[in-house]
Amino acid sequence: MRDIVSCFSENAVNVSHSSCSSYSSNACISPSLVPSVQNAVTGVYRIILSTQKQCLIKVTWCKNQTGGQGLTINFGDDPSTCFKLNTNLRFFRKKKGCKVMESDHLKFEVFWDLSTAKYDTGPEPVDGFYILLMVDSEIGLVLGDLAEEAVTKKLKVTTPVAKAALISRQEHCSGNTLYSTKAQFCDTGTVHDIIIRCSGEHEGLKHPVLSVCIDKKTVIKVKRLQWNFRGNQTIFVDGLLVDLMWDAYDWFFKPVTGSAVFLFRTRSGLDSRLWLEEKMVKKDQDRVEFSLMICACKNT
Repeated sequence: MRDIVSCFSENAVNVSHSSCSSYSSNACISPSLVPSVQNAVTGVYRIILSTQKQCLIKVTWCKNQTGGQGLTINFGDDPSTCFKLNTNLRFFRKKKGCKVMESDHLKFEVFWDLSTAKYDTGPEPVDGFYILLMVDSEIGLVLGDLAEEAVTKKLKVTTPVAKAALISRQEHCSGNTLYSTKAQFCDTGTVHDIIIRCSGEHEGLKHPVLSVCIDKKTVIKVKRLQWNFRGNQTIFVDGLLVDLMWDAYDWFFKPVTGSAVFLFRTRSGLDSRLWLEEKMVKKDQDRVEFSLMICACKNT
């Protein structure tokens, strides 16, 4: 009897090997099209201490309409306990410093330096910064290209390092119906370019068509999107089964305030269930998968 992964491979799209896909390898978009703008990006990290105690860290970068940048870090399940940097025009009110907080019987120390941070079009800095998070005197999370230097200067060589893994990423975008991002679906995998495009009457089409590309390969194409506004497709990325789900109902029935949702979620070959609800904390013996959610609004 064939294993489940082999059965899935007959109807799944493989984006890791160009000869395995029946879809077009042409680019999804014209170079003249400008992608929508990211307004907020949230990453959820699972931290495992040397004591085997676990906690979740949620890091959110945001950008308002005037160009101001913001950062919020939430600890555990308590929404009232958070670290926040407010914005004033285009500058952080305090671009460098440290802060100590407690949550869920854990001590958190946040060290940050955004004084030389550089930004592209999104809310996240691309270089010239670091975020260092200590959890009960262990190195819990380090972000930024200057993080290694900060660790060397501030901490002892013998400082224990906790295990950290990015388990979820959520992006909020607005603008037109072209969305571009990058994602790494496993620690040993490569970073992939993801493009989501909804073509319509402006391209001479009678009905809207949804296309999703990974590394310039079209992995799904949904015709008559106004009638097929919800669905799912299984694809292979770096040898992993990935559930790709979309819900564009609001684009057609709540066009003013609604947004479409696109979800990429990895799973093992033995897990035949699609991800229908957010379950960030699992039992120790369960494997935590990675998910990427894109909330796309057509209105700025």
